[in-house]
Order: sequence, then C-alpha cells, then structure tokens
Amino acid sequence: MIVSERPVTVGIVAGEASGDILGAGLIRALRQRYPNARFAGIGGEEMQAAGFHSLVPMERLSIMGLVEVLKHLGELVSIRRRVRDYFLTTPPDIVIGIDSPDFTIGLELQLRKAGICTAHYVSPSVWAWRRKRIFKIARAVDLMLTLFPFEAKFYEEHNVPVTFVGHPLADAVPLSPDTAAARKALDLPESGAVLAILPGSRAGEVERLGALFLSAAHWLQSRRPDLQLVIPCINRARQQQVQAIIDAQAVKLPVRLVLGRSREVMAAADVILLASGTATLEAMLLKKPMVVGYRLNTVTYFLASHLVKVPFFALPNLLAQRELVPEKLQDEATPESLGQAVLDHLESDGQASALKQAFTELHEQLRRNANERAADALVALIEGRTAELKGNRDE
Repeated sequence: MIVSERPVTVGIVAGEASGDILGAGLIRALRQRYPNARFAGIGGEEMQAAGFHSLVPMERLSIMGLVEVLKHLGELVSIRRRVRDYFLTTPPDIVIGIDSPDFTIGLELQLRKAGICTAHYVSPSVWAWRRKRIFKIARAVDLMLTLFPFEAKFYEEHNVPVTFVGHPLADAVPLSPDTAAARKALDLPESGAVLAILPGSRAGEVERLGALFLSAAHWLQSRRPDLQLVIPCINRARQQQVQAIIDAQAVKLPVRLVLGRSREVMAAADVILLASGTATLEAMLLKKPMVVGYRLNTVTYFLASHLVKVPFFALPNLLAQRELVPEKLQDEATPESLGQAVLDHLESDGQASALKQAFTELHEQLRRNANERAADALVALIEGRTAELKGNRDE
C-alpha cells in the first residue's frame, strides 16, 4: 500500500461539515500511501482528529446563500488570501479543495497559475446552474473527483480530467440498515411511529426551517397523537438554537433532542422530514421514506430560480432523474403540505417496498470504496507531477 516514504505535503481546504468528513476519510487513505505525509489548510474537527493542521476555524467558511455570502465577503476574501499566501510560501505537492466551490475554485485557480498541482473533490452543481463555470474549473484543476456518475459524464463531455469515485457514505452505510438496533441504541420503543426531523446543520438553515418543521410536526400530532418526534442536533450550539425555537412555540410539543447521532436517529425513524442537502442522501442510503423541505432568503431564491436548470433539488430525485421523494420548496413548504406528505408515507405501506428497491439500486451505484479510489487517483496525479518535475530538472 505504501507508495513513498518521502514527506509529501498535502493542502486541503474544506468549508463545511460534510466536507470535513470527506476530508478526514481522504487523509486516512492518503496516509496509508504516504506514511510521512503532512496535511494543512482549512478543516474541521474530523480532519484535525486525523492529523490535520487548520489555519483558521472551518466554521468561518460555513456560509450559505448569495446574500449571506455578500455580508461576509470581506472576511472570506481575507481568509482566502491568507491561505493562498501560505501555500505559495510553502508549496505543497498538491492542494485539494473539498466542496465550497465559490471559495475553493478561485483559490485553486490562483495556485495552479503559480505552478501548484490542484484537485477538487465534490463537483460544484455546474451541471445544474451557472454552467459556464466549467471553463473556470477547467483552468483551475488538474483533476476533478466526483461523487456521482452523472457528474463525471458532464466533465468528460467538456474534456476536464475527472474520476468518479462514488460516495463514502454509500460505503459506510450498510445495504440493509437495522431499525430495531437503532431504536434500542436511542432507548426508543420498538413499536410506534417515529418521525426524525432535521432542519439543517447551519444556524441559518435552522433559523429558516426550525419553526416551520415544528409547525408541521404539530399538524401531524393532531392527527397522529402516537407519533414520536426526534431531532438530532449536530452540536451544542444547534441544540440550544433548536431548544429556543421549541420554547418559543405557542403549543409545546413532546420533542426529544439528541446531540449528534443523526444517522442513528434517521435509521430509527419511519419517516424523515429534512432540509435539502447531504442528509437526503444519507436518508436514501438508510432506505427511509422522506419529505424534503427548503426555504432560502427571498433574494437568494429569486436569483437561484432563474439560474437553476434541473427539475429537482433533492439528491435522491437527481440521482434517479425522477421524483422518488416529495420536494417542497419556498412558498410550497407550508406546515400543512409538509405534514400531509409525511402522513401519506406513514399511512401508505404500498409504496414503501418500491421506494426501498429504488433506494437500494442507487446505493449500489454509489458504493465504490470512495476514499480508496479518491486516494489512488490523487496519488497518480502527485506521482505523475513529481516525475514530470524530475524529468525537467534532469534535462
């Protein structure tokens, strides 16, 4: 497995929790190939636990929405300049941007112009909107690593070097999750309907969706008093934020908050009400019926609605290229519409089997040992660049 004992230096920049998880898995896989490798850039707790040095707290990049980014633009520009100067002063063997494309692609472009090898892990949604970004991406990266097969096809059509690696979540989640075991681990009753509610991992998402989802839960409980409500919170800050929203509700709901353990909570559920994002993929891998709701800042939504070129926004639907799960966006996301869609799942056994089969087929497509495939592709890139530089010196 060891490719080289030399002290390879790998720069990584991740901007949010999902990227932090991907980065940690990638670091562990690369360290098997380069035991003396050093990793630095921007990352969160998962990457740091894997031996990563973060120059600034990752949370300072975790901003979503066009308007929200504009509010923090000065700070983001300052952070990118600091990271760029760090890599230019001590050039690594490669710099890998993980997701957060508005931040990382520009950084990669600057570094590649300076002669530093670059790669990007997790394709931007360039196939869905702002398609002309593909030309900037082609200039910015030596290699694109994609999680989904339809993304790789898009890059191939535009002659951008690409490797489809699959999704690490598909490797981590078993094909047949154990609902009973998840309920036991969470001290939930074996019988009875359970609704998992996930209003997002960012403060802004929880602010926009928390009260809406709780209102939908209240609508449901008036019709299904037996329904148990569980909300996993990614950290204590989100837990406190969710609790404050619960306390502010006119009607008190019997909601259980769980710190972390979102996968267990989803595995234990009969249905999941959640925000659009990576969590929809995880719910799909767990073979759970779901209802996806989302609201954006009004200006952000207006701009995005005129730019997006795909008919779906939930990952299961994008992967299947058909509506497998209900999507409720912006004004369509009301307590009644979300509640009714959840209720339809709870009271319809007929569609559960077909949905599980569709989710299983998609799971198998994504189950590719992603960390190892990504590491192998990056090693080939690093070693190829090293050989090229050596050849130039020998001439």
